[in-house]
Formats: sequence, structure tokens, C-alpha cells
Amino acid sequence: MTFLDLIPGLKELMPELRGRLSANEPLAPYTWFRVGGPAQLLFMPADEADLAYFLARLPKEIQVTVIGLGSNLIVRDGGVRGVVIRLSAKGFGEIAVEDGCRLRVGAAVPDVKAARAAAEAGIDGLAFYRGIPGAIGGALRMNAGAHGGETKDTLIEARGVDRDGNIHVFSNADLGYSYRHCSAPEDVIFTQALFQGRPGDPATILAEMDRITQAREASQPIKEKTGGSTFKNPDGHKAWQLIDAAGCRGLVVGDAQVSEMHCNFLINRGNATAADIENLGEDVRRRVKETSGVELHWEIKRIGLP
Repeated sequence: MTFLDLIPGLKELMPELRGRLSANEPLAPYTWFRVGGPAQLLFMPADEADLAYFLARLPKEIQVTVIGLGSNLIVRDGGVRGVVIRLSAKGFGEIAVEDGCRLRVGAAVPDVKAARAAAEAGIDGLAFYRGIPGAIGGALRMNAGAHGGETKDTLIEARGVDRDGNIHVFSNADLGYSYRHCSAPEDVIFTQALFQGRPGDPATILAEMDRITQAREASQPIKEKTGGSTFKNPDGHKAWQLIDAAGCRGLVVGDAQVSEMHCNFLINRGNATAADIENLGEDVRRRVKETSGVELHWEIKRIGLP
């Protein structure tokens, strides 16, 4: 039985399902690297209730993988088994300003859009999101940060749905945040966040966001097919400095290259495969280990089959 054959059976189990369910859906268009194989099944829920309904009725033996905007993601060339869930802006794109300089944001909202909404509402403290590619759901999962700010600094609480379809509300403390780490159960799919800012002048905040934009454009290959920062910064080190010292700036595998502008970025020069990009990253890790003794750890998430 193929996964295409499974769809009628799943729809029988879920007669009230409202989201889109499709088989053998190419995932490359959903990633910034523009590489990777298909999802056996792709589900795009209509909203949080639809997501919970789907998960509660999905047979437990079917694997679930979640993707966001695909900015920090390599989908391997063999594709992804089971169900891939992607939250869309239509169902998870809400932004609401609340009393006390609070901002409630859906998990599919791009980080930059959340930063701008806060600025326009005179809420200071979220401008750092201007420098982070991706969406709020991913920021919650990895405690995303940049330019002196991190998700944990402003988050009050987050909502999410577990593999059994139960909806949870997590406090900041519940999430056990540390550098690029979140202790929430792996099966939780975040759907919404509530942030606490402080009063600020919109013009001043927008000026700070412009400064962040200019800094990114001057130092990062943001106009390339890339996945953002490839490796986490090891304790006491900057990953890019270790990569540069190992002679990896401009290194090429297939049609993947270490950026010459910022060597903690890998880029698809046009025809790279996912294997090219991942093999290049592993070559960089090996060379850094040989030259410095420091082991780099991937910040980019890698999913699927070779």
C-alpha cells in the first residue's frame, strides 16, 4: 500500500478534517535551500483545532515531522517518511496587541513580521527578531536569537499540540530554555506565543530594525539560497572564526559552497543536492576538529532519508 492509498483511509478516520492532505508532495519549494525529496504525506491544518483533531486520530505508527518556513532546514534527497506537517499563515498567522505591551503571535508568522508589528504598536524588546530568518514556531523550538536578544528574554507563554492531540500552554520556565535549546517535548507542535515587551517609540524601534537589516546585508549572504547560521557557536568561540581558520571559506562540494561573505553560511549555487550541502557541512566539521580540536554542532535541522 502506498501513502497515496492511505489518504482515503485517513479521511474516513477524520471525516471532519478541514486542512489539506496530499501525497508525495515535493518539499524543496518549502525550503530556503530549495533542495530535498518529497513528503510521503503533507498536511497543512486549517487551524489549531484542526491540527489537534488530525493528531488525535492519526495512527500512532505513522511518523510525524514538522517544518516551518524552511529557513534553517535541510530536507534530504530521499524525502521524508510519514506525515510532514506545515503550519500556514492562513490558520496560524494571527497577530494581536494586548494590554501591557504584550503581543500574541501565531506560529506561522515570520519573525520579521512579528518584529514590525511590535514596533508599529510601540512595543520595544522584539526588534532582534528582524535579524532572524524563519517563523515564530521555529523560534520557540530553538530559542532563536540575534543582535543581543533571545526568544527566552521576551516570551511569557507558548501554546502547542502534542502527538495525542492535546493542547498545552507552557510558561517560559516550562520550556527550559538555554542557548539554541528548548526542553519542551519533541512531539509538541507550537501554535502560538505571547510576548512581553516594554513601552517604546515606534520610530526609534524601526530605526533599530533598519540598523539590523543593514548589518545583515553587509555581512550575510541573505540573497543566496542558504539556510542561515549552519553551526552553533561553541563555548568561548565563534563558529565562523573556527571555520575560517580551518581554511574553509569558499570550500565547495558539488554545487554547494561555504559562503565567502560569512563562512558559517552554506549556499546552494544553483544545482546543489541536499547531499552536497550536508556533505560540505560534515567536511567543514571535520576540518575544524582537525585544526582546532573543537567540535561544531549543527544548528540547521536535517530531516529525511539520503
